Amino acid sequence: MKHLRTIRYALTAATFLTLSGSAFALDGNDLVAKLNAAFQGTTLHPTSINVDGSNVTLTGVKVRIPSPEAAGEGAPIGNIVLTGVEENGGGYTIEKAAFDNINLTNEGVTVTASDISLSNITVPADATKGTLDSMMMYEEGHVGPVSVTKAGAELFSLASTDFSLSKRDGDAGFDFEATAAGLKGDLTKVEDPQAKDTLQKIGLTTLEGEINMAGGWDVKTGTLDVTNYSFDFKDIGNLSLAFSISGYTLELIKSMQDQMKAMETNPNKEEAQAAAGMAMMGLMQQLSFNSASVSFEDASITKRLLDYAGSQQGVTGEQMAQSLKAMVPIMIGQLNIPELQNSVTEAVNTYLDDPKSLTVAAAPEKAVPFPQILGAAMGAPNSIPALLGVTVSANDEM
Repeated sequence: MKHLRTIRYALTAATFLTLSGSAFALDGNDLVAKLNAAFQGTTLHPTSINVDGSNVTLTGVKVRIPSPEAAGEGAPIGNIVLTGVEENGGGYTIEKAAFDNINLTNEGVTVTASDISLSNITVPADATKGTLDSMMMYEEGHVGPVSVTKAGAELFSLASTDFSLSKRDGDAGFDFEATAAGLKGDLTKVEDPQAKDTLQKIGLTTLEGEINMAGGWDVKTGTLDVTNYSFDFKDIGNLSLAFSISGYTLELIKSMQDQMKAMETNPNKEEAQAAAGMAMMGLMQQLSFNSASVSFEDASITKRLLDYAGSQQGVTGEQMAQSLKAMVPIMIGQLNIPELQNSVTEAVNTYLDDPKSLTVAAAPEKAVPFPQILGAAMGAPNSIPALLGVTVSANDEM
């Protein structure tokens, strides 16, 4: 009797666990619906959805982008395998999303990309709230290697691209980083004869380097800071950009998304685009300019360019540099910006004498609204340098 009771309890427990497993099984259709809602326009359309425990496979996926030019069934991207999927308060968390490798050929050019994935994804339960937790987030992403070939010859390759997002405490915003490493380009395959000849004469037959990006976004103030966006290439130099704007709030983003949706639902595409353009101009008035800078650190390309330009004029590179130094004050004088004339001339002279770095920066005392910049550009363009606090310098300590 005791054994029968034990067996009955075991069967009851097994039945309960079985029913519980069915009751709490992942809803693949709901997951895709929540993903599409979070994408705010761009949508995934799988041929089939297969749920296996905490893994979800989207087969034969097509991606549709909200654009009149991209109307139709969408672009096929193959399968997406989502692992470690869990329902979380109506939304979902996904440990990893792995995408099929890319192998596309168009007009004789083949593009391949492998090992494409996103990790630690958060899919919101409600993407319409206009808060940070209503946005889809991920922590890490990876693509690569990537290769572009034509007629069996590799034109371009990229070893890897890695990018990451990290939330700030209290959902105050997030920080981001990205690196595209191992970038190579074969410039001997350039088809334009004149460009090919120029590249050969300045000793630039290959392109090797990497691209880096870093910054952050403060949700409350809408301050978007790109602290570094650099292109670093061997035997050329490092071109680095940075900028900061404010007013890029969640409310502004939602308004822009609403305008895009309105454009899509309007059957008159020309009218929709015109209306959206006007609306976007109005929304841009909420933005303000904080600062910006562009700097270039030379890695021998300047001297080679001067030598080449001089050879075209029948002079040496040094003589070409002296000619440029004489021309700069005349050119700047025609722009009627006396505040910058002396500093630009001095910076150019310093750089041409000893090419190390050249920097153009804009740092106004306080944020300048975009409409004010636009008004100055239309009415008095020569006032912009003073308005934005523009400076030019050379060979600064890095």
